[in-house]
Amino acid sequence: MGKRAILIVLDSVGIGAAEDSCLYGDEGCNTLKHIGEAGRLHLPNMQKLGLGHLDTLPGVEPVESPLGAYGKMVEKSKGKDTTTGHWELMGVVLEDPFPTYPDGFPPGLIDEFETIIGRKTLGNVVASGTEIIARLGRQHVETGYPIVYTSADSVFQIAAHEEVVGLEELYRICSLARDLLQGEHGVGRVIARPFIGTEGNYIRTPNRHDYSLEPPPNILDAIIAAGQKVVGVGKIKDIFAGRGVNESHPTKNNEDGMDRILRVLQEDFSGLVFANLVDFDQLYGHRNDVDGYRDALQEFDAWLPRLLESMTEDELLIITADHGCDPTTAGTDHTREMVPLLVWGAGIKAGVDLGRRDTFADAGQTIADYLEVPASTAGKSFWNTIKR
Repeated sequence: MGKRAILIVLDSVGIGAAEDSCLYGDEGCNTLKHIGEAGRLHLPNMQKLGLGHLDTLPGVEPVESPLGAYGKMVEKSKGKDTTTGHWELMGVVLEDPFPTYPDGFPPGLIDEFETIIGRKTLGNVVASGTEIIARLGRQHVETGYPIVYTSADSVFQIAAHEEVVGLEELYRICSLARDLLQGEHGVGRVIARPFIGTEGNYIRTPNRHDYSLEPPPNILDAIIAAGQKVVGVGKIKDIFAGRGVNESHPTKNNEDGMDRILRVLQEDFSGLVFANLVDFDQLYGHRNDVDGYRDALQEFDAWLPRLLESMTEDELLIITADHGCDPTTAGTDHTREMVPLLVWGAGIKAGVDLGRRDTFADAGQTIADYLEVPASTAGKSFWNTIKR
């Protein structure tokens, strides 16, 4: 078994407003700090790695001798969505943001979409997923018309009842939407949002599926070109439109994702395990559920020793995020934040302060250097800084 890097993205776990947060209406946001202020965090394992050195986090104080390397990363790309954040982690910096639709999609675009799928649609508004199915669920069930909605992010979301439209038909409709939404209307993601239940009790199911634009060449391609393997856990394959991922393990929730990471690491291969744990964002950040968010962070932290104990001398762990989603803000959208950077492995120096990195791409470039993969991206590797 050769070298392996493990990159875990705690979806939306930001750690303070970026300098340009004012351009996004996100001044003063700080996902981790504000959760801690609402009720002290207990994250002893990430604390040992150096998390408490990144900001004043109630319950997560600095430690005298951190076991890992630690720092913050600033997003260089324009935007604050999942696709932009993950692509930048792999070395792709976007000069122009994906399009967003604060007033809904143009009527002509919706007309074209309805013609392609052979159905009328409902909605075409900015809304939260739970609110829109509560409001339009009954009409959808009666008519069979899919519900189209968006958010502050670059997304074209389609909600449908699994017993009315059916999963395969919903996925087909989303695939057609992805083909349509290119160029000027090339949103970052088309998202299938299936739900079940009856009026007043509609609930979304884990059968969500994301359809992303295909990214430019990136670190994932370089790893595969070097004869190594990329294993995606969670929605990684969706985010990269299948590009640069040899093997994919979709997950139902964080617990499932953490379990799959451990199982994947039992396999014999060299390369990258790239995981996204989505519950922080999907279940808690977007729903302003501070207590749920805190509990999820503590559950991940309690699981972390199992991962560290399972790691070999030839494995490198990086824990970070893709954007913020401060659950204490008035809105429910992503927040433009810096992200934490925690690094651990038998082959690195303990207690290295990596400072404030100018781009998420530093993580991907470091992984490329660690795996000895030829790659040149917007990022600057910190491997030489931390290796023993």
